[in-house]
Amino acid sequence: MRETDILITGGTVVSLDERDTIIPSGALAITGDSITALGPSEEILSAYRGRETIDVPGCLIMPGLINAHTHAAMTCFRGIADDMELMDWLNNYIFPAEARNVDPELAYWGSMLACAEMIKSGTTTFSDMYIFEEETARVAKQSGMRCLLGEVLFDFPSPNFPTPAEGLAYTERLIRKWTDDPLVNIMVEPHSLYTCSPELLKSAKELADRYRVPLSTHLLENAAEARQLKEKFGKRATTFLKELGMLDERFFAFHCVVMDEEDIRVFADHGCKVVHNPESNMKLASGVAPISAMLRLGVTVGLGTDGCASNNNLDMFQEMDTAAKLEKSARLDPTVMSARTVLRMATCDGAKVLGLERLIGTLEAGKKADVCIIDMNKPHLTPLYDEYSHLVYTVGGADVDTVLINGKVVMRDRHLLTIDEQEAMRRVRGIAERVQKSIRG
Repeated sequence: MRETDILITGGTVVSLDERDTIIPSGALAITGDSITALGPSEEILSAYRGRETIDVPGCLIMPGLINAHTHAAMTCFRGIADDMELMDWLNNYIFPAEARNVDPELAYWGSMLACAEMIKSGTTTFSDMYIFEEETARVAKQSGMRCLLGEVLFDFPSPNFPTPAEGLAYTERLIRKWTDDPLVNIMVEPHSLYTCSPELLKSAKELADRYRVPLSTHLLENAAEARQLKEKFGKRATTFLKELGMLDERFFAFHCVVMDEEDIRVFADHGCKVVHNPESNMKLASGVAPISAMLRLGVTVGLGTDGCASNNNLDMFQEMDTAAKLEKSARLDPTVMSARTVLRMATCDGAKVLGLERLIGTLEAGKKADVCIIDMNKPHLTPLYDEYSHLVYTVGGADVDTVLINGKVVMRDRHLLTIDEQEAMRRVRGIAERVQKSIRG
């Protein structure tokens, strides 16, 4: 009998592997940071003895969720400006509030609160774009979360740097510092085509290529942006990006609401990926991204919440439910965006978007032990006929019981083990007081 660090036993394993393997009364053996074996509990228990056993009868055992686009520290701006159009919201409220308030303290504690919220709702990996991302990286490392993040790059000064060149230099320092870290991964992130010059975009691409890291940006979020970019460049935004040499398999874009079939084919031909943000798009009335067409034409699509100022939470279970129902409603077709499709967007397909599919996204031997355990012994989760259906349409973030990341238990029985959530809430409430004063001023 082999000894292993952790055995998770007794629950139904939803692996999300290529065969969609589901194992009733299944078990995982975890050694160090990785899954050693999985199978029926009887089989695993006959072969492995765990130093620690987590017995979860009646629970679902699944891969941790992947939030493929957010702005973690914007928990500090949750609810600051609601019910307005994107450019009004961004230019007249968010950018000014950030200019007056964002500093390393806000970035640190806002990110800490975000990590607490994400872990408690089953997210084990997040992709982040914001300011002072060194602070977010520190928080991710301390809280035990896996991340892919980058400093947001603008043509104009940000609270962290006065020039684009300094923003690029900051990003390069992040790449060098966190190379080969088991949890923290870095990418290059120009904010958008309307806030970044062609020169900055080309420099961002050159930096990403130099270190072979991902490159990502906001793109075609609403019709007004699409018109603005067409007037600015005299061509489609996707054509502009292609001619600039930006598009390849390491490029992915957020939102992509105003894409037609020609745009989608450009992405498919270059291996580019998309992150769908349905709740943020709905709240800002940006429109409905053509996700069914993207999937049909072979574009890999992940799922993200966006930041708390435009969602206003980080619950990926809620995001899955919305993604499925919105697409059905918009296309007047109940067969599009099945529960299986959406669940894969939030797990294995999200891992592909971030370039982490060899490590995470499924429960398979050899992959990192990023695991989410759902307590199904609840009235609203009874009865259970189909695991995919329940996970997308019924389960909420509050149903997550236990979470492991990289083989480490970070939440047990809904108690966070790596974050003092009371302290994080206290700190963010204090930051919110000065944000409120700055707005009144």
